[in-house]
Amino acid sequence: MTVKILLVLLAGIGSGIFLLEPEFMAKTDILLDIGLCLLLFFVGIDIGNNKKAFTHLKKIGFKLLLIPISAAMGSILGGMIVSVFIGMNIFEGGAVGAGFGWYSLSAILIAPYSSELSTIAFLTNVFREILAVIFIPITAKYIGYFETIALGGATAMDTTLPIITRNTNSETAVVSFVSGLLMSIFVPILVPLFIALI
Repeated sequence: MTVKILLVLLAGIGSGIFLLEPEFMAKTDILLDIGLCLLLFFVGIDIGNNKKAFTHLKKIGFKLLLIPISAAMGSILGGMIVSVFIGMNIFEGGAVGAGFGWYSLSAILIAPYSSELSTIAFLTNVFREILAVIFIPITAKYIGYFETIALGGATAMDTTLPIITRNTNSETAVVSFVSGLLMSIFVPILVPLFIALI
Protein backbone atom coordinates (compact mmCIF):
# COMPACT_ATOMS: atom_id res chain seq x y z
CA MET A 1 0.00 0.00 0.00
CA THR A 2 2.86 2.39 0.85
CA VAL A 3 4.41 1.83 -2.59
CA LYS A 4 1.04 2.49 -4.29
CA ILE A 5 0.57 5.73 -2.33
CA LEU A 6 4.06 6.95 -3.20
CA LEU A 7 3.53 6.08 -6.89
CA VAL A 8 0.24 8.00 -6.93
CA LEU A 9 1.97 10.96 -5.25
CA LEU A 10 4.76 10.92 -7.85
CA ALA A 11 2.18 10.66 -10.65
CA GLY A 12 0.41 13.69 -9.20
CA ILE A 13 3.64 15.69 -9.02
CA GLY A 14 4.46 14.75 -12.62
CA SER A 15 0.96 15.70 -13.80
CA GLY A 16 1.19 19.04 -12.03
CA ILE A 17 4.52 19.84 -13.64
CA PHE A 18 4.01 18.53 -17.18
CA LEU A 19 0.34 17.92 -18.01
CA LEU A 20 -2.27 20.00 -16.22
CA GLU A 21 -3.25 23.54 -17.09
CA PRO A 22 -3.44 26.28 -14.40
CA GLU A 23 -7.24 26.50 -14.88
CA PHE A 24 -7.58 22.87 -13.74
CA MET A 25 -5.30 23.47 -10.76
CA ALA A 26 -7.78 26.05 -9.42
CA LYS A 27 -10.41 23.28 -9.18
CA THR A 28 -8.22 20.74 -7.36
CA ASP A 29 -9.36 21.98 -3.91
CA ILE A 30 -12.91 20.76 -4.61
CA LEU A 31 -11.67 17.38 -5.88
CA LEU A 32 -9.36 17.07 -2.87
CA ASP A 33 -12.25 17.74 -0.46
CA ILE A 34 -14.46 15.17 -2.21
CA GLY A 35 -11.68 12.57 -2.23
CA LEU A 36 -10.84 13.14 1.44
CA CYS A 37 -14.53 12.92 2.42
CA LEU A 38 -14.91 9.62 0.55
CA LEU A 39 -11.71 8.29 2.14
CA LEU A 40 -12.93 9.15 5.65
CA PHE A 41 -16.41 7.78 4.90
CA PHE A 42 -15.05 4.33 3.99
CA VAL A 43 -12.65 4.28 6.95
CA GLY A 44 -15.65 5.23 9.13
CA ILE A 45 -17.61 2.26 7.77
CA ASP A 46 -14.70 -0.03 8.66
CA ILE A 47 -14.47 1.38 12.18
CA GLY A 48 -18.28 1.35 12.66
CA ASN A 49 -18.44 -2.35 11.76
CA ASN A 50 -16.25 -3.17 14.74
CA LYS A 51 -18.22 -2.54 17.96
CA LYS A 52 -15.25 -3.85 19.94
CA ALA A 53 -13.29 -0.72 18.95
CA PHE A 54 -15.57 1.59 20.97
CA THR A 55 -15.50 -0.73 23.99
CA HIS A 56 -11.70 -0.62 23.79
CA LEU A 57 -11.80 3.19 23.67
CA LYS A 58 -13.94 3.28 26.84
CA LYS A 59 -11.49 0.97 28.58
CA ILE A 60 -8.52 3.21 27.73
CA GLY A 61 -10.32 6.25 29.20
CA PHE A 62 -8.28 9.38 29.92
CA LYS A 63 -5.03 7.54 29.12
CA LEU A 64 -6.03 8.16 25.50
CA LEU A 65 -4.89 11.79 25.95
CA LEU A 66 -1.32 10.63 26.59
CA ILE A 67 -0.87 9.72 22.90
CA PRO A 68 -1.55 13.17 21.34
CA ILE A 69 0.11 15.01 24.25
CA SER A 70 3.31 12.95 24.07
CA ALA A 71 3.34 13.12 20.24
CA ALA A 72 2.90 16.91 20.42
CA MET A 73 5.67 17.27 23.01
CA GLY A 74 8.01 15.10 20.94
CA SER A 75 7.32 17.08 17.75
CA ILE A 76 7.88 20.45 19.43
CA LEU A 77 10.98 19.31 21.32
CA GLY A 78 12.38 17.75 18.12
CA GLY A 79 11.81 21.03 16.26
CA MET A 80 13.58 22.97 19.00
CA ILE A 81 16.57 20.61 19.12
CA VAL A 82 17.03 20.70 15.33
CA SER A 83 16.75 24.52 15.35
CA VAL A 84 19.83 24.73 17.61
CA PHE A 85 21.91 22.76 15.09
CA ILE A 86 20.84 24.82 12.06
CA GLY A 87 21.16 28.23 13.73
CA MET A 88 17.46 29.05 14.12
CA ASN A 89 15.73 30.55 17.13
CA ILE A 90 14.42 27.67 19.31
CA PHE A 91 10.90 29.14 19.33
CA GLU A 92 10.94 29.20 15.52
CA GLY A 93 11.81 25.50 15.66
CA GLY A 94 8.97 24.99 18.15
CA ALA A 95 6.53 26.77 15.82
CA VAL A 96 7.56 24.52 12.91
CA GLY A 97 7.33 21.39 15.10
CA ALA A 98 3.89 22.48 16.35
CA GLY A 99 2.53 22.09 12.80
CA PHE A 100 2.17 18.34 13.57
CA GLY A 101 2.00 17.47 9.86
CA TRP A 102 -0.74 19.98 9.00
CA TYR A 103 1.37 21.73 6.38
CA SER A 104 -1.28 24.04 4.91
CA LEU A 105 -2.42 25.61 8.18
CA SER A 106 0.96 25.85 9.90
CA ALA A 107 2.48 27.60 6.88
CA ILE A 108 -0.40 30.12 6.78
CA LEU A 109 -0.16 30.82 10.52
CA ILE A 110 3.60 31.46 10.28
CA ALA A 111 3.49 33.50 7.02
CA PRO A 112 2.75 36.91 8.66
CA TYR A 113 5.86 36.49 10.81
CA SER A 114 8.25 35.22 8.12
CA SER A 115 7.77 33.87 4.60
CA GLU A 116 11.05 31.94 4.93
CA LEU A 117 9.93 30.21 8.14
CA SER A 118 6.51 29.60 6.55
CA THR A 119 8.23 27.76 3.67
CA ILE A 120 10.30 25.72 6.15
CA ALA A 121 7.11 24.81 8.06
CA PHE A 122 5.33 23.83 4.86
CA LEU A 123 8.16 21.58 3.61
CA THR A 124 8.87 20.09 7.04
CA ASN A 125 5.25 19.08 7.54
CA VAL A 126 4.87 17.77 3.97
CA PHE A 127 7.96 15.60 4.50
CA ARG A 128 6.57 14.46 7.86
CA GLU A 129 3.43 13.19 6.14
CA ILE A 130 5.39 11.44 3.37
CA LEU A 131 7.74 9.83 5.91
CA ALA A 132 4.73 8.75 7.99
CA VAL A 133 3.27 6.97 4.94
CA ILE A 134 6.59 5.15 4.46
CA PHE A 135 7.28 4.27 8.10
CA ILE A 136 3.80 3.47 9.50
CA PRO A 137 3.85 -0.15 8.18
CA ILE A 138 7.40 -0.70 9.53
CA THR A 139 6.55 0.88 12.90
CA ALA A 140 3.37 -1.18 13.24
CA LYS A 141 5.26 -4.40 12.52
CA TYR A 142 8.38 -3.89 14.61
CA ILE A 143 7.61 -1.29 17.31
CA GLY A 144 3.91 -1.01 18.15
CA TYR A 145 0.47 0.11 17.04
CA PHE A 146 0.13 3.28 19.12
CA GLU A 147 3.51 4.52 17.89
CA THR A 148 2.11 4.65 14.34
CA ILE A 149 -0.38 7.27 15.54
CA ALA A 150 2.42 9.57 16.72
CA LEU A 151 4.06 9.39 13.27
CA GLY A 152 0.90 10.71 11.61
CA GLY A 153 0.47 13.61 14.05
CA ALA A 154 -2.55 15.71 13.03
CA THR A 155 -2.93 13.63 9.84
CA ALA A 156 -3.73 10.54 11.93
CA MET A 157 -7.39 11.57 11.61
CA ASP A 158 -7.44 11.92 7.83
CA THR A 159 -4.73 11.19 5.23
CA THR A 160 -2.66 8.69 7.23
CA LEU A 161 -5.69 7.10 8.96
CA PRO A 162 -6.29 4.50 6.19
CA ILE A 163 -2.63 3.42 6.35
CA ILE A 164 -2.77 3.17 10.15
CA THR A 165 -6.05 1.20 9.93
CA ARG A 166 -4.63 -1.19 7.33
CA ASN A 167 -1.46 -1.89 9.31
CA THR A 168 -2.95 -2.06 12.83
CA ASN A 169 -6.57 -2.77 13.84
CA SER A 170 -9.94 -1.03 14.28
CA GLU A 171 -9.27 -0.26 17.96
CA THR A 172 -6.08 1.62 17.04
CA ALA A 173 -7.92 3.37 14.20
CA VAL A 174 -10.43 4.87 16.67
CA VAL A 175 -7.60 6.04 18.95
CA SER A 176 -5.81 7.41 15.86
CA PHE A 177 -8.84 9.46 14.81
CA VAL A 178 -9.25 10.98 18.29
CA SER A 179 -5.52 11.69 18.58
CA GLY A 180 -5.39 13.33 15.14
CA LEU A 181 -8.44 15.43 15.98
CA LEU A 182 -6.89 16.68 19.24
CA MET A 183 -3.55 17.43 17.56
CA SER A 184 -5.40 19.34 14.83
CA ILE A 185 -7.01 21.45 17.57
CA PHE A 186 -3.56 22.09 19.12
CA VAL A 187 -2.07 23.50 15.87
CA PRO A 188 -3.90 26.88 15.71
CA ILE A 189 -3.23 27.35 19.44
CA LEU A 190 0.43 26.34 19.70
CA VAL A 191 1.89 27.71 16.44
CA PRO A 192 0.85 31.35 17.20
CA LEU A 193 1.98 30.84 20.82
CA PHE A 194 5.52 29.94 19.72
CA ILE A 195 5.55 32.78 17.18
CA ALA A 196 4.60 35.20 20.01
CA LEU A 197 7.54 33.92 22.09
CA ILE A 198 10.14 34.74 19.39
